[in-house]
Amino acid sequence: MTELATFGAGCFWGVETTFRNVKGVKDALVGYLGGTMPDPTYKDVCTGRTGHAEVVQVAYDPAEVAYDKLLDVFWENHNPTTLNRQGPDVGSQYRSAIFYHSEEQKRIAEESKARQMESGKFSRPIVTEITAASTFYKAEDYHQRYLEKRGLASCHI
Repeated sequence: MTELATFGAGCFWGVETTFRNVKGVKDALVGYLGGTMPDPTYKDVCTGRTGHAEVVQVAYDPAEVAYDKLLDVFWENHNPTTLNRQGPDVGSQYRSAIFYHSEEQKRIAEESKARQMESGKFSRPIVTEITAASTFYKAEDYHQRYLEKRGLASCHI
């Protein structure tokens, strides 16, 4: 039986590849979540006016990988201290976000974020939002497995 976890950590191509490489992850889809426009396209989301984040929705087997471990991967593979920015990508669509699918995920995510803030690993405050998952809109097919299709699937964000 699989469960869902959804993360925003900048451009979704590298995030997808990173999560696909985690043992226990059964699938990862790139898409858009957290906005107000129904059925947004990549072009819509890129305007920054839809409120959506580029996200990766991960289907995982909790018997093989714990949600906490997925959160560790999330924290280790992006900068959670930059508001609406990851590297050269700027805009609210690139925000650091955890979209939870249950109250248990919310609790675990909040505890994980608190541990990260207390760890001293980051010199600036963590700006990652923790929000209930809303409707997930799958991105266009050409975005799915984008780096894999280009022979870059071993790259990490």
